[in-house]
Amino acid sequence: MAIKVLVVDDSSFFRRRVSEILEKDRGLQVVGSANNGKEAIAQVKKLKPDVITMDIEMPVMDGISAVKAIMAEDPTPILMFSSLTQEGAKATLDALDAGAMDFLPKKFEDIAKDRDEAAHLLQSRVTALGRRRAVRRAAPAAAPTRPTATRPLANRLSSASATAAKPTESKRTAPIRKSGKRYKLVAIGTSTGGPVALQTILTKIPANFPHPIVLIQHMPATFTGAFAQRLNSLCKIKVSEAKDGDMLRPGHAYLAPGGKQMLVDGRDSAARVRIIDGGDKVNYKPCVDVTFAACAKVFGGDVLAAVLTGMGADGRDGARLLKQKGAKIWAQDEKSCVVYGMPQAVAAAGLSEASYPLDEFAERITVEAGHG
Repeated sequence: MAIKVLVVDDSSFFRRRVSEILEKDRGLQVVGSANNGKEAIAQVKKLKPDVITMDIEMPVMDGISAVKAIMAEDPTPILMFSSLTQEGAKATLDALDAGAMDFLPKKFEDIAKDRDEAAHLLQSRVTALGRRRAVRRAAPAAAPTRPTATRPLANRLSSASATAAKPTESKRTAPIRKSGKRYKLVAIGTSTGGPVALQTILTKIPANFPHPIVLIQHMPATFTGAFAQRLNSLCKIKVSEAKDGDMLRPGHAYLAPGGKQMLVDGRDSAARVRIIDGGDKVNYKPCVDVTFAACAKVFGGDVLAAVLTGMGADGRDGARLLKQKGAKIWAQDEKSCVVYGMPQAVAAAGLSEASYPLDEFAERITVEAGHG
């Protein structure tokens, strides 16, 4: 059955363009369109789409207000279209906070080498969101609860249809206990759904956290600075966009800058960040594999690494290098992921020790790293 899509934008040209691209994929069906947020809310009730593409700036009702209303009444995966500007970054992050799952630039040429690549990227993003929606709809029904804007997005979407736990997933039955392993660094990689996941985790990490944290989030260059600032304003620990030469310090999280690659070098007791050009041979900029590999070289097995929600398999090869050095690898469980791609790749390869729900990560990291 085709994934049903609602296209929302105040530009008739852009609505038509997006619709044409989506309908070239036989697995996608555009069931309707809307030219403002208020109309979108009505169309969602009427058409029950599996995925919504949403513009941010629209008359009558803007996209962020529409996202909040839709997630409160009819939780549906939403992909935002945004401009690659500082203002666009802030608005997009606001939309993700409101409940949107993913975003893409409105100018397709900013994300792809040609039209075919851009079309494939849009189709694949919408398909991934639609498949997760289908999994949740097909799962055994649980007691419904009213969604709230403060609950993680994946939990809001699955509140009325929880998926059965996988054999490798955590079932919390006892207090979390430290394994006794020694650490000098925490490394976290993520993509689609990552901004909400990282915020959920990092806002619960205590100010006296004893190790540095490196964060790799697939995100454009104009977004990572704004995202780091937002996290820093919300968290007890310090969060910043990583800069070349930064000394890795305890209680400080370093977010890899978009369009670049983040490495670490030096000795594990005096490691520094190295920021280099992204290069044409690596698909992701920043890339989880690249940073994880650098962490393995400098810190060896003294790393606690986590791979969170995201499309594709970035992080698997880097996790393998860390695992070979004796590092501990965790993955986010399927139920709490927006897209179960990156964590699945790590788990399927036998690299992760366990898969945990998103809402357990902060406590588990805090306890395992020496606090709690």
